[in-house]
Amino acid sequence: MPEPQQALAAALQRVRERATGEVVRGPDITPKDRLLLLKRGFLVEIIKGWYALTTPQAQPGDTTFWHAHFWGFASAYLRHRFGAAYALSAKHSLDLWTGNTQTPQQLVIIAGKGGVSKLELPNRTSLLIYSAKRNLPPATELKQGVQVMPLATALARVSPAFFRLSATTAEIALRLVRPDDLTRVLLSDVGTLAAAERLVGAFRHCGLNEQADRLVADLTAAGLEVAATDPFVAPPHLPAGLLFSSPYVGRLKALWQTMRPVVQNLFPSPPRRPDAQAYLDRVAEIYTHDAYHSLSIEGYQVTPELIARIASGGWNPVTDGADQERVAAMAAKGYHETFKTVLGSVREVLTGRPAAVVVSRDLPSWYRALFSPSVQAGLLPAHALAGYRNRPVFICGSEHVPAPHEALPNLLDTFFELLAAESSAGVQAVLGHFFFVYIHPYSDGNGRIGRFILNAFLASGGYPWTVIRVEHRNAYMSALENASVRHDVSDFTRFVAAEMTASVALEGPKR
Repeated sequence: MPEPQQALAAALQRVRERATGEVVRGPDITPKDRLLLLKRGFLVEIIKGWYALTTPQAQPGDTTFWHAHFWGFASAYLRHRFGAAYALSAKHSLDLWTGNTQTPQQLVIIAGKGGVSKLELPNRTSLLIYSAKRNLPPATELKQGVQVMPLATALARVSPAFFRLSATTAEIALRLVRPDDLTRVLLSDVGTLAAAERLVGAFRHCGLNEQADRLVADLTAAGLEVAATDPFVAPPHLPAGLLFSSPYVGRLKALWQTMRPVVQNLFPSPPRRPDAQAYLDRVAEIYTHDAYHSLSIEGYQVTPELIARIASGGWNPVTDGADQERVAAMAAKGYHETFKTVLGSVREVLTGRPAAVVVSRDLPSWYRALFSPSVQAGLLPAHALAGYRNRPVFICGSEHVPAPHEALPNLLDTFFELLAAESSAGVQAVLGHFFFVYIHPYSDGNGRIGRFILNAFLASGGYPWTVIRVEHRNAYMSALENASVRHDVSDFTRFVAAEMTASVALEGPKR
C-alpha cells in the first residue's frame, strides 16, 4: 500500500495530466482522486462538474485563485462545449491582442450553436455566449488558450464606441496591425465603407499617416471612395507615428504618458540637494522602520516540483509552517544585506550620477542580496537568484494580473528608458515604484525592491527617505490597486507624499 504522501502525489500527477491550464472536468478524473484532492485542498470546484487544481493555501472566494485559473477554465470549457466553432467578441479579442491582462468581468463569446446563455462564475465574473454562426470569423488565432479574431478582423468589426471607451487599447492595436491585413479583411470579410473610413481616420488620429495612406490607396484601387472619419474623442496617449512589436510595451508607454502629468501636479517640488553623508547617516538611523511585506505571492500553481516534494515526503501543510522563525530570520538578513547594497547605490546618486543609470545597473545586485541568505540556508533553490520570474505571478487581493514572463525583458528595458528620459525626480520616484510592482518582474520581493526604487529616486531629488508604514498597508494596497486597475495614480501619489512627510519625523533633527 502506498504511503499517504505518495498516494496524494500520484493523484495530483494523474489529474494534472488530464487538466487544461490547471482546469479539469469531473468526468475526466476518477471519483477516488477527486475525493482525495478535494479533501486535501488541492482541488476546488469552479462550477458543477468543473474543477481547478490549486494548493491548500487557496481559500474559498479568494480572488487571486480565480485570476490564476480564469483563462484556463475559459479555454477548457469553450473547447469542450463548442470545439473550434467559437471566437471571442471583437472587443475581447482586441483586449488579448493588446496585452490587457485584467480578468474581464464578463467575457463575450460568439458561438456556432446553442442560442444565448450566461454562465455565472466565481468572483462575480461570467461568460456571455450567443449563437451567431454567420458572425464567426473565417479564421481564429489562440491567445491565452482561447480562440480570438485575428487582429485586423477585430479592428474592422469593433464598434465605433470602442475607440471612445477603450482608447488606449484601440491605439495599441492600430500600432500593431499591418495595413495590408486590414485591406484584406475590409474587402473580403467586413466589407463596410464605414469601418474603412473609421480606420483611416483612426490611423491619422495617431499620426500614422503612412499607414492611413496605404489603406486609402489599397481601397481606392478596389473601387472604394474613402473619406477619413476620426472615431476618437481624446488626444492620443502615445507619440505620433510610434510603432512597436510588443503590446505590453505599448500599454506601459501609454500609461506612463497618462499618469506623468498627474504625478507632476500632485507631488511636492524637490528640496535642495542634501549633503550626501548626512543624508546616508540619517537613513541608517531609521533602518529598523524600513521593512515591509512583499506584494508578490506564488503557490497557486501545482508544479512538477511540488508533486515531487509531496512524493518524497518533503512537503506537509502542517509542518511547513513550523519553521517560520528560520524563514523570517533569513528574510531579515536578506533585507539588511539589500539595504546596505542600496545605500551604496544611493551614495552614487547623491554625488550626481543619474539615478536611472544606477538603479538599472544595480537592480540585479539588490535582488541577489535580498534572497541570497535564503538560498544559502536551503530555504530557496539556487536558481531563484537567476533573475526574472519564468512563470505567471498573481498579486494577493488584486484584480491586476501582471504581464506574462515572456514580455519581461522588453518591459524592463522600456521601464528604464522611460525613467532615464524623465526630468522630474518626483515622477521618477512615484512611477518608478508603481510600474515596477505593476510589471512584477520577480517571483517575490517586488514590493520591497519597488520601495527601494522609490527611495533611490527620492534621494536623487533631495527628498527624504520614505518609510511606507505597515499600519497604512490597506491604504497603500488600495492606492496601488486604483492605479493598476483603474489607471488612476492620484491616490498613490498623495499617499507617497503623505508618507514622505511623516518619515521626516522619524529621522529626527537634521545635523
